[in-house]
Amino acid sequence: MKLTITIGLLLIGHLTFGQDRIQKIDSLLNSLYSKEKINGNFLLAEKGKVIYSHSFGLANETTKDKLNENSIFELASCSKQFTAMGIMILKEKGKLNLDDDIRKYLPELSFYKGITIINLLNHTGGLPDYMQLMDSLFDKSKIATNKDIINIFSKHQPKIVFEPNTKWEYSNTGYALLASIIEKASGLTYGDYLKTAIFQPLKMKNTFVYTRRLSPKKIDNYAFGYVYSDSLKKYVLPDELKETKMVIWLDGIVGDGTVNSTIKDLWIWDRALYANKLLTKEGMKAVFEVATLKDGSKRNYGFGWGIEENADFGKIANHSGGWPGYVTFIERHITNDKTIIILQNHNNVSIPSKSIRSILYNKPLPVQKIRKEIIITTEQLQKFVGTYEVEKDFEIKISLDKDQLFSQLTGQNAFPIFAESEMLFSFKVVDAQIQFEKNEKGEISNLFLLQNGNKIEAKRTK
Repeated sequence: MKLTITIGLLLIGHLTFGQDRIQKIDSLLNSLYSKEKINGNFLLAEKGKVIYSHSFGLANETTKDKLNENSIFELASCSKQFTAMGIMILKEKGKLNLDDDIRKYLPELSFYKGITIINLLNHTGGLPDYMQLMDSLFDKSKIATNKDIINIFSKHQPKIVFEPNTKWEYSNTGYALLASIIEKASGLTYGDYLKTAIFQPLKMKNTFVYTRRLSPKKIDNYAFGYVYSDSLKKYVLPDELKETKMVIWLDGIVGDGTVNSTIKDLWIWDRALYANKLLTKEGMKAVFEVATLKDGSKRNYGFGWGIEENADFGKIANHSGGWPGYVTFIERHITNDKTIIILQNHNNVSIPSKSIRSILYNKPLPVQKIRKEIIITTEQLQKFVGTYEVEKDFEIKISLDKDQLFSQLTGQNAFPIFAESEMLFSFKVVDAQIQFEKNEKGEISNLFLLQNGNKIEAKRTK
């Protein structure tokens, strides 16, 4: 899921331009840390040089070990760029073609017709979300692997959400299947393939695929991911909370997550992409091209990267990651050679990327949005619980757990929402709001998701 928070601070300085920017960035991040809005490692660079690198907070809440530049974080969905690169390397080695039907490598899914590898890469395949299926069909006393996804899909044959290449919808399923295709085409496990094809050639010594519940081992400098427990009033491992226990039984799934790395190694990765060290120039160009649907319309996603053409900042490729305990973000300003790398190991944190962008380009900082939270009774909250349909097979589910309201979009995790008024709720993990509306009978009938100037309506169905 893409998590972007806009936070602005008014900062004044009279140093040189370069020093002034670094001071502003440091002041911004220290202020956020003092408010418990960040906890992690930050690296900023431009023109091939690191201009800022700093750690904020603890790597281990039990031992009180502090984070450092060598701390290793789970990347969550920022792993997808490595899965995509793995596919592209195999393509250039003649091991597969992007237009190949996925059934060539995954015959168990013979009932899915017309879905190609490129559809998986750019989220245009229309596959249903594996997490929802696994939640209801998998034995949670075990730890699932990619084979379990394929077996459950093969047995239950869930229908596609839309015909391939007619729409765009973010798909963790697609990237899990890409990992399985990598294994079939390369003859190696997903982790071993990425190690030999990407991490070792680039000397990314602290980057690897790690499923720590399925295959636990001691790793030096490991940054454990923590979630905040409202009942305990402290940060705990997600394994300890009912609502985040899926980190245990989904731990063996690779391709859509589970790559672990450091800010230093990701800086090496960034430079390698500029230097075309892994792919030809033509191959790299394909990675950062936006998806084109059957009707000719464009979607701002390439192969494992979101793509943005910005009037102020040029062409940008970025991706965020969110998984219980980890919030990650990598942004590459391709036109102007600037890089933002953020790895955090707390769940209730901000990604101040827009403020950092503004400082890097000496632009005015975004205006800080101050939202007040009010208390609403459990009885009042219960009225909002239900399923709201945006369109066929794309819903927003509102649930209530221990006086806390949650919102969950199809294919994404559930996130808490907080009341600003009787009918307006906001997220803390992303700059977005939900506005509920009543019908003539005074019943909650629909909602609007408000984000980035967009207003998306969803009508209540349950």
